[in-house]
Amino acid sequence: MVPHVLRLPAQDDESAFRVELMVGRTVQVDERDQHFFSGRIQAETIKGRGYARYTGNKLGMIAGTRMAVDPTAAKVSRFFTRGGEPYLIPCNSLLPVVVYVPECAEVRYRIWVAGKETQIMEKG
Repeated sequence: MVPHVLRLPAQDDESAFRVELMVGRTVQVDERDQHFFSGRIQAETIKGRGYARYTGNKLGMIAGTRMAVDPTAAKVSRFFTRGGEPYLIPCNSLLPVVVYVPECAEVRYRIWVAGKETQIMEKG
């Protein structure tokens, strides 16, 4: 397992930010099929420290749709992540985000920001 470390910049209101963690790998595939890996990210609280580290134990088998693709078509490089819902964690610039993954895996991230504007929901 190899650690990947992300240090986030400070924000005025960090409660409006989330970090999406993506563990995956770049693979040569046809350009029409959709692919993903099995597996998941797990949070673990470090004893005596009180903060989390994240582990993506292993990338399972790659799965995908089975479109009728010309077998002679050129392959393209694409980054594929684990399937399922996005894995979002709170933004905290005071602590680094540490993710342990296998040597063959990549860790990517995306910052999500909530808008300042809110909407009123209608009653039943």
